[in-house]
Amino acid sequence: MSSHVPFTDNVQDLSTDKGFQFKFCCERCGNGYMSSFQYNALGVAGSALDVANGLFGGIFGRAASSAYDVQRMVGGPAHDAAMRQAVAEVSPEFNQCPRCGQWVCRTVCWNGDRHQCASCSPKMDHELAAIESDGTVHQLRQQAYNGTVDLTSGVTLNSAAAGQQSVAATMTCACGAQIARGAKFCPECGRKVELKQKCPQCGVESVPNAKFCAECGHHFTP
Repeated sequence: MSSHVPFTDNVQDLSTDKGFQFKFCCERCGNGYMSSFQYNALGVAGSALDVANGLFGGIFGRAASSAYDVQRMVGGPAHDAAMRQAVAEVSPEFNQCPRCGQWVCRTVCWNGDRHQCASCSPKMDHELAAIESDGTVHQLRQQAYNGTVDLTSGVTLNSAAAGQQSVAATMTCACGAQIARGAKFCPECGRKVELKQKCPQCGVESVPNAKFCAECGHHFTP
């Protein structure tokens, strides 16, 4: 009987001297599908030999506990038959993409309408949902950066978000000294602090007490 297995690098052999079991993984998402455990008759014999080892002081046990003996129990025709049975059991969960050759799971990574994997032929409803989410995030960023949404309501410069360490925001005076925001005079040189005003329309800073924005001409309300 042919030992051909329609899976290659996505098979994990979990067999032991007690029996056979295999895990087949989707080559796209990595989801694993476990085959049923199949008891190994040689493994049962090996366990009986281990018991004899305990009764007779190791006369029989040295061969049974060797790596060679474990390999003998796991490998061979019984292992090949167990593999074929596992493939027959799990293969309905997989399809091979005719374009890229990957074995992918049917529930997540297979596009049945196109008869290809989702990497070669993406599912349009999933792609549309992702595009809409990206567009929503992009629009929210634009609103935040353009100043069309007030994000500072209830927020002070001397406070931080809940659970984070509070750090006082500062400015730098012309003399180089650090000035706490909100202060009217520099504590180092006594210079009066003149705060620039930011245009709510284009975001460009203007000189203090300016009536119009130098960038877009927006009229500052007194």
